[in-house]
Amino acid sequence: MRIEIRRTGGFAGIERRAEVETSGRPDADDWHTLAENCLAAAHDSPPAGVPDGFSYRITVDDRTVYCSDPRLSDEQRELITKVLKEGS
Repeated sequence: MRIEIRRTGGFAGIERRAEVETSGRPDADDWHTLAENCLAAAHDSPPAGVPDGFSYRITVDDRTVYCSDPRLSDEQRELITKVLKEGS
């Protein structure tokens, strides 16, 4: 499973992007569960954000969803943090 996060917005408006490929990882099942929960809680189009807040585009394999601060679910926040930290 390929998981890509694209973060835009914020005070400086700098885009950040990272990707994780879960195939072959010993923790792949955990990533898959987290990703599926994020997809279920997100929007199919970009939601309205707040001034200087971050907006996110989450792509899992061939499905893309959107979410934004401050209305992230716990699973979305966890997935975004993990991908931006571990991804390339």
